[in-house]
Amino acid sequence: MSPTTLRFTALQRTLHWLMAICILAMLFIGVGMVSTIRPDSLSLVSAHKPLGILILVLALIRLVVRLRRGAPPLPEAMPQVMKLAAHLSHLAFYVLMIALPLLGWSMLSAADYPVVILGIQLPPIAPHSNGLHTLLWNAHRFLALCFFALIVVHLAAALFHGLIRRDGVFQTMAPWSASRSTLSTSTDLPRDSSVTRN
Repeated sequence: MSPTTLRFTALQRTLHWLMAICILAMLFIGVGMVSTIRPDSLSLVSAHKPLGILILVLALIRLVVRLRRGAPPLPEAMPQVMKLAAHLSHLAFYVLMIALPLLGWSMLSAADYPVVILGIQLPPIAPHSNGLHTLLWNAHRFLALCFFALIVVHLAAALFHGLIRRDGVFQTMAPWSASRSTLSTSTDLPRDSSVTRN
């Protein structure tokens, strides 16, 4: 199998790294929002909303591309428990990448706070309710913490595959070109169409 078929497509890799930048920026902005009461927090809120909508749009595009193009197979030598962990973690990524922006949008709608993106006011997706706003705020905060933990685990797994196992898994999503010899460590199974890999 050629190196091209053993890697995610160029579009998939571009979406992955673009979203990685957006999500890390979003997490740091979110931490800044809840840790300061200075006027600076207003600018953080202004950046948080459009970035969240951008992540939602990119996540939906990425999911469609993922369903259409599939993913390279995991190495045959990888233990089944690691394969299961990879599938579950990437499923969690897709759920959180879509759920968190929707929760944020719903939270603002419940507070009767307009969401304006590029001069366009988005419609509310939840009824105005102080109680619902509090519930959604708590859910958004909790899932954001879960997302942060998942990202840490994901980074650790990427380093583990790239530096220790050297099994070609990291190279499937690496932004640079991988050598044929590196990619040949992966299996020659057909492309998997499951949505559980990133």
